[in-house]
Amino acid sequence: MEQLVFELASASPGQARSAPHAPVLVGVVGSGNCEVLVEGGAVERLCTVLINTSAHGFAPIWQAVLTDFAARAPAGRLKIEINDVGATPAVVSLRLDQAIEAWEENANA
Repeated sequence: MEQLVFELASASPGQARSAPHAPVLVGVVGSGNCEVLVEGGAVERLCTVLINTSAHGFAPIWQAVLTDFAARAPAGRLKIEINDVGATPAVVSLRLDQAIEAWEENANA
């Protein structure tokens, strides 16, 4: 397993970031897929991402996918952990979008 850590400036802190709530988990760990765990973080416009992946040598691709995500999503003040088993960039983006949507719904519940 390769472990990668990224700290990304986010477009915005998003909704209800100051109100802590339960972590959110989306996706599954399985062949060609990934799971994403979202928890509250400490810095308003910073998103910390920890990746555990079975695919070695793809740090530049992860950087590109995560930079795009942080630029368009309200991911500030979040800590995200991704457990990956060979997911494509499109699947990773989908899971990140699902996780943010679930996080926002949970914050507004």
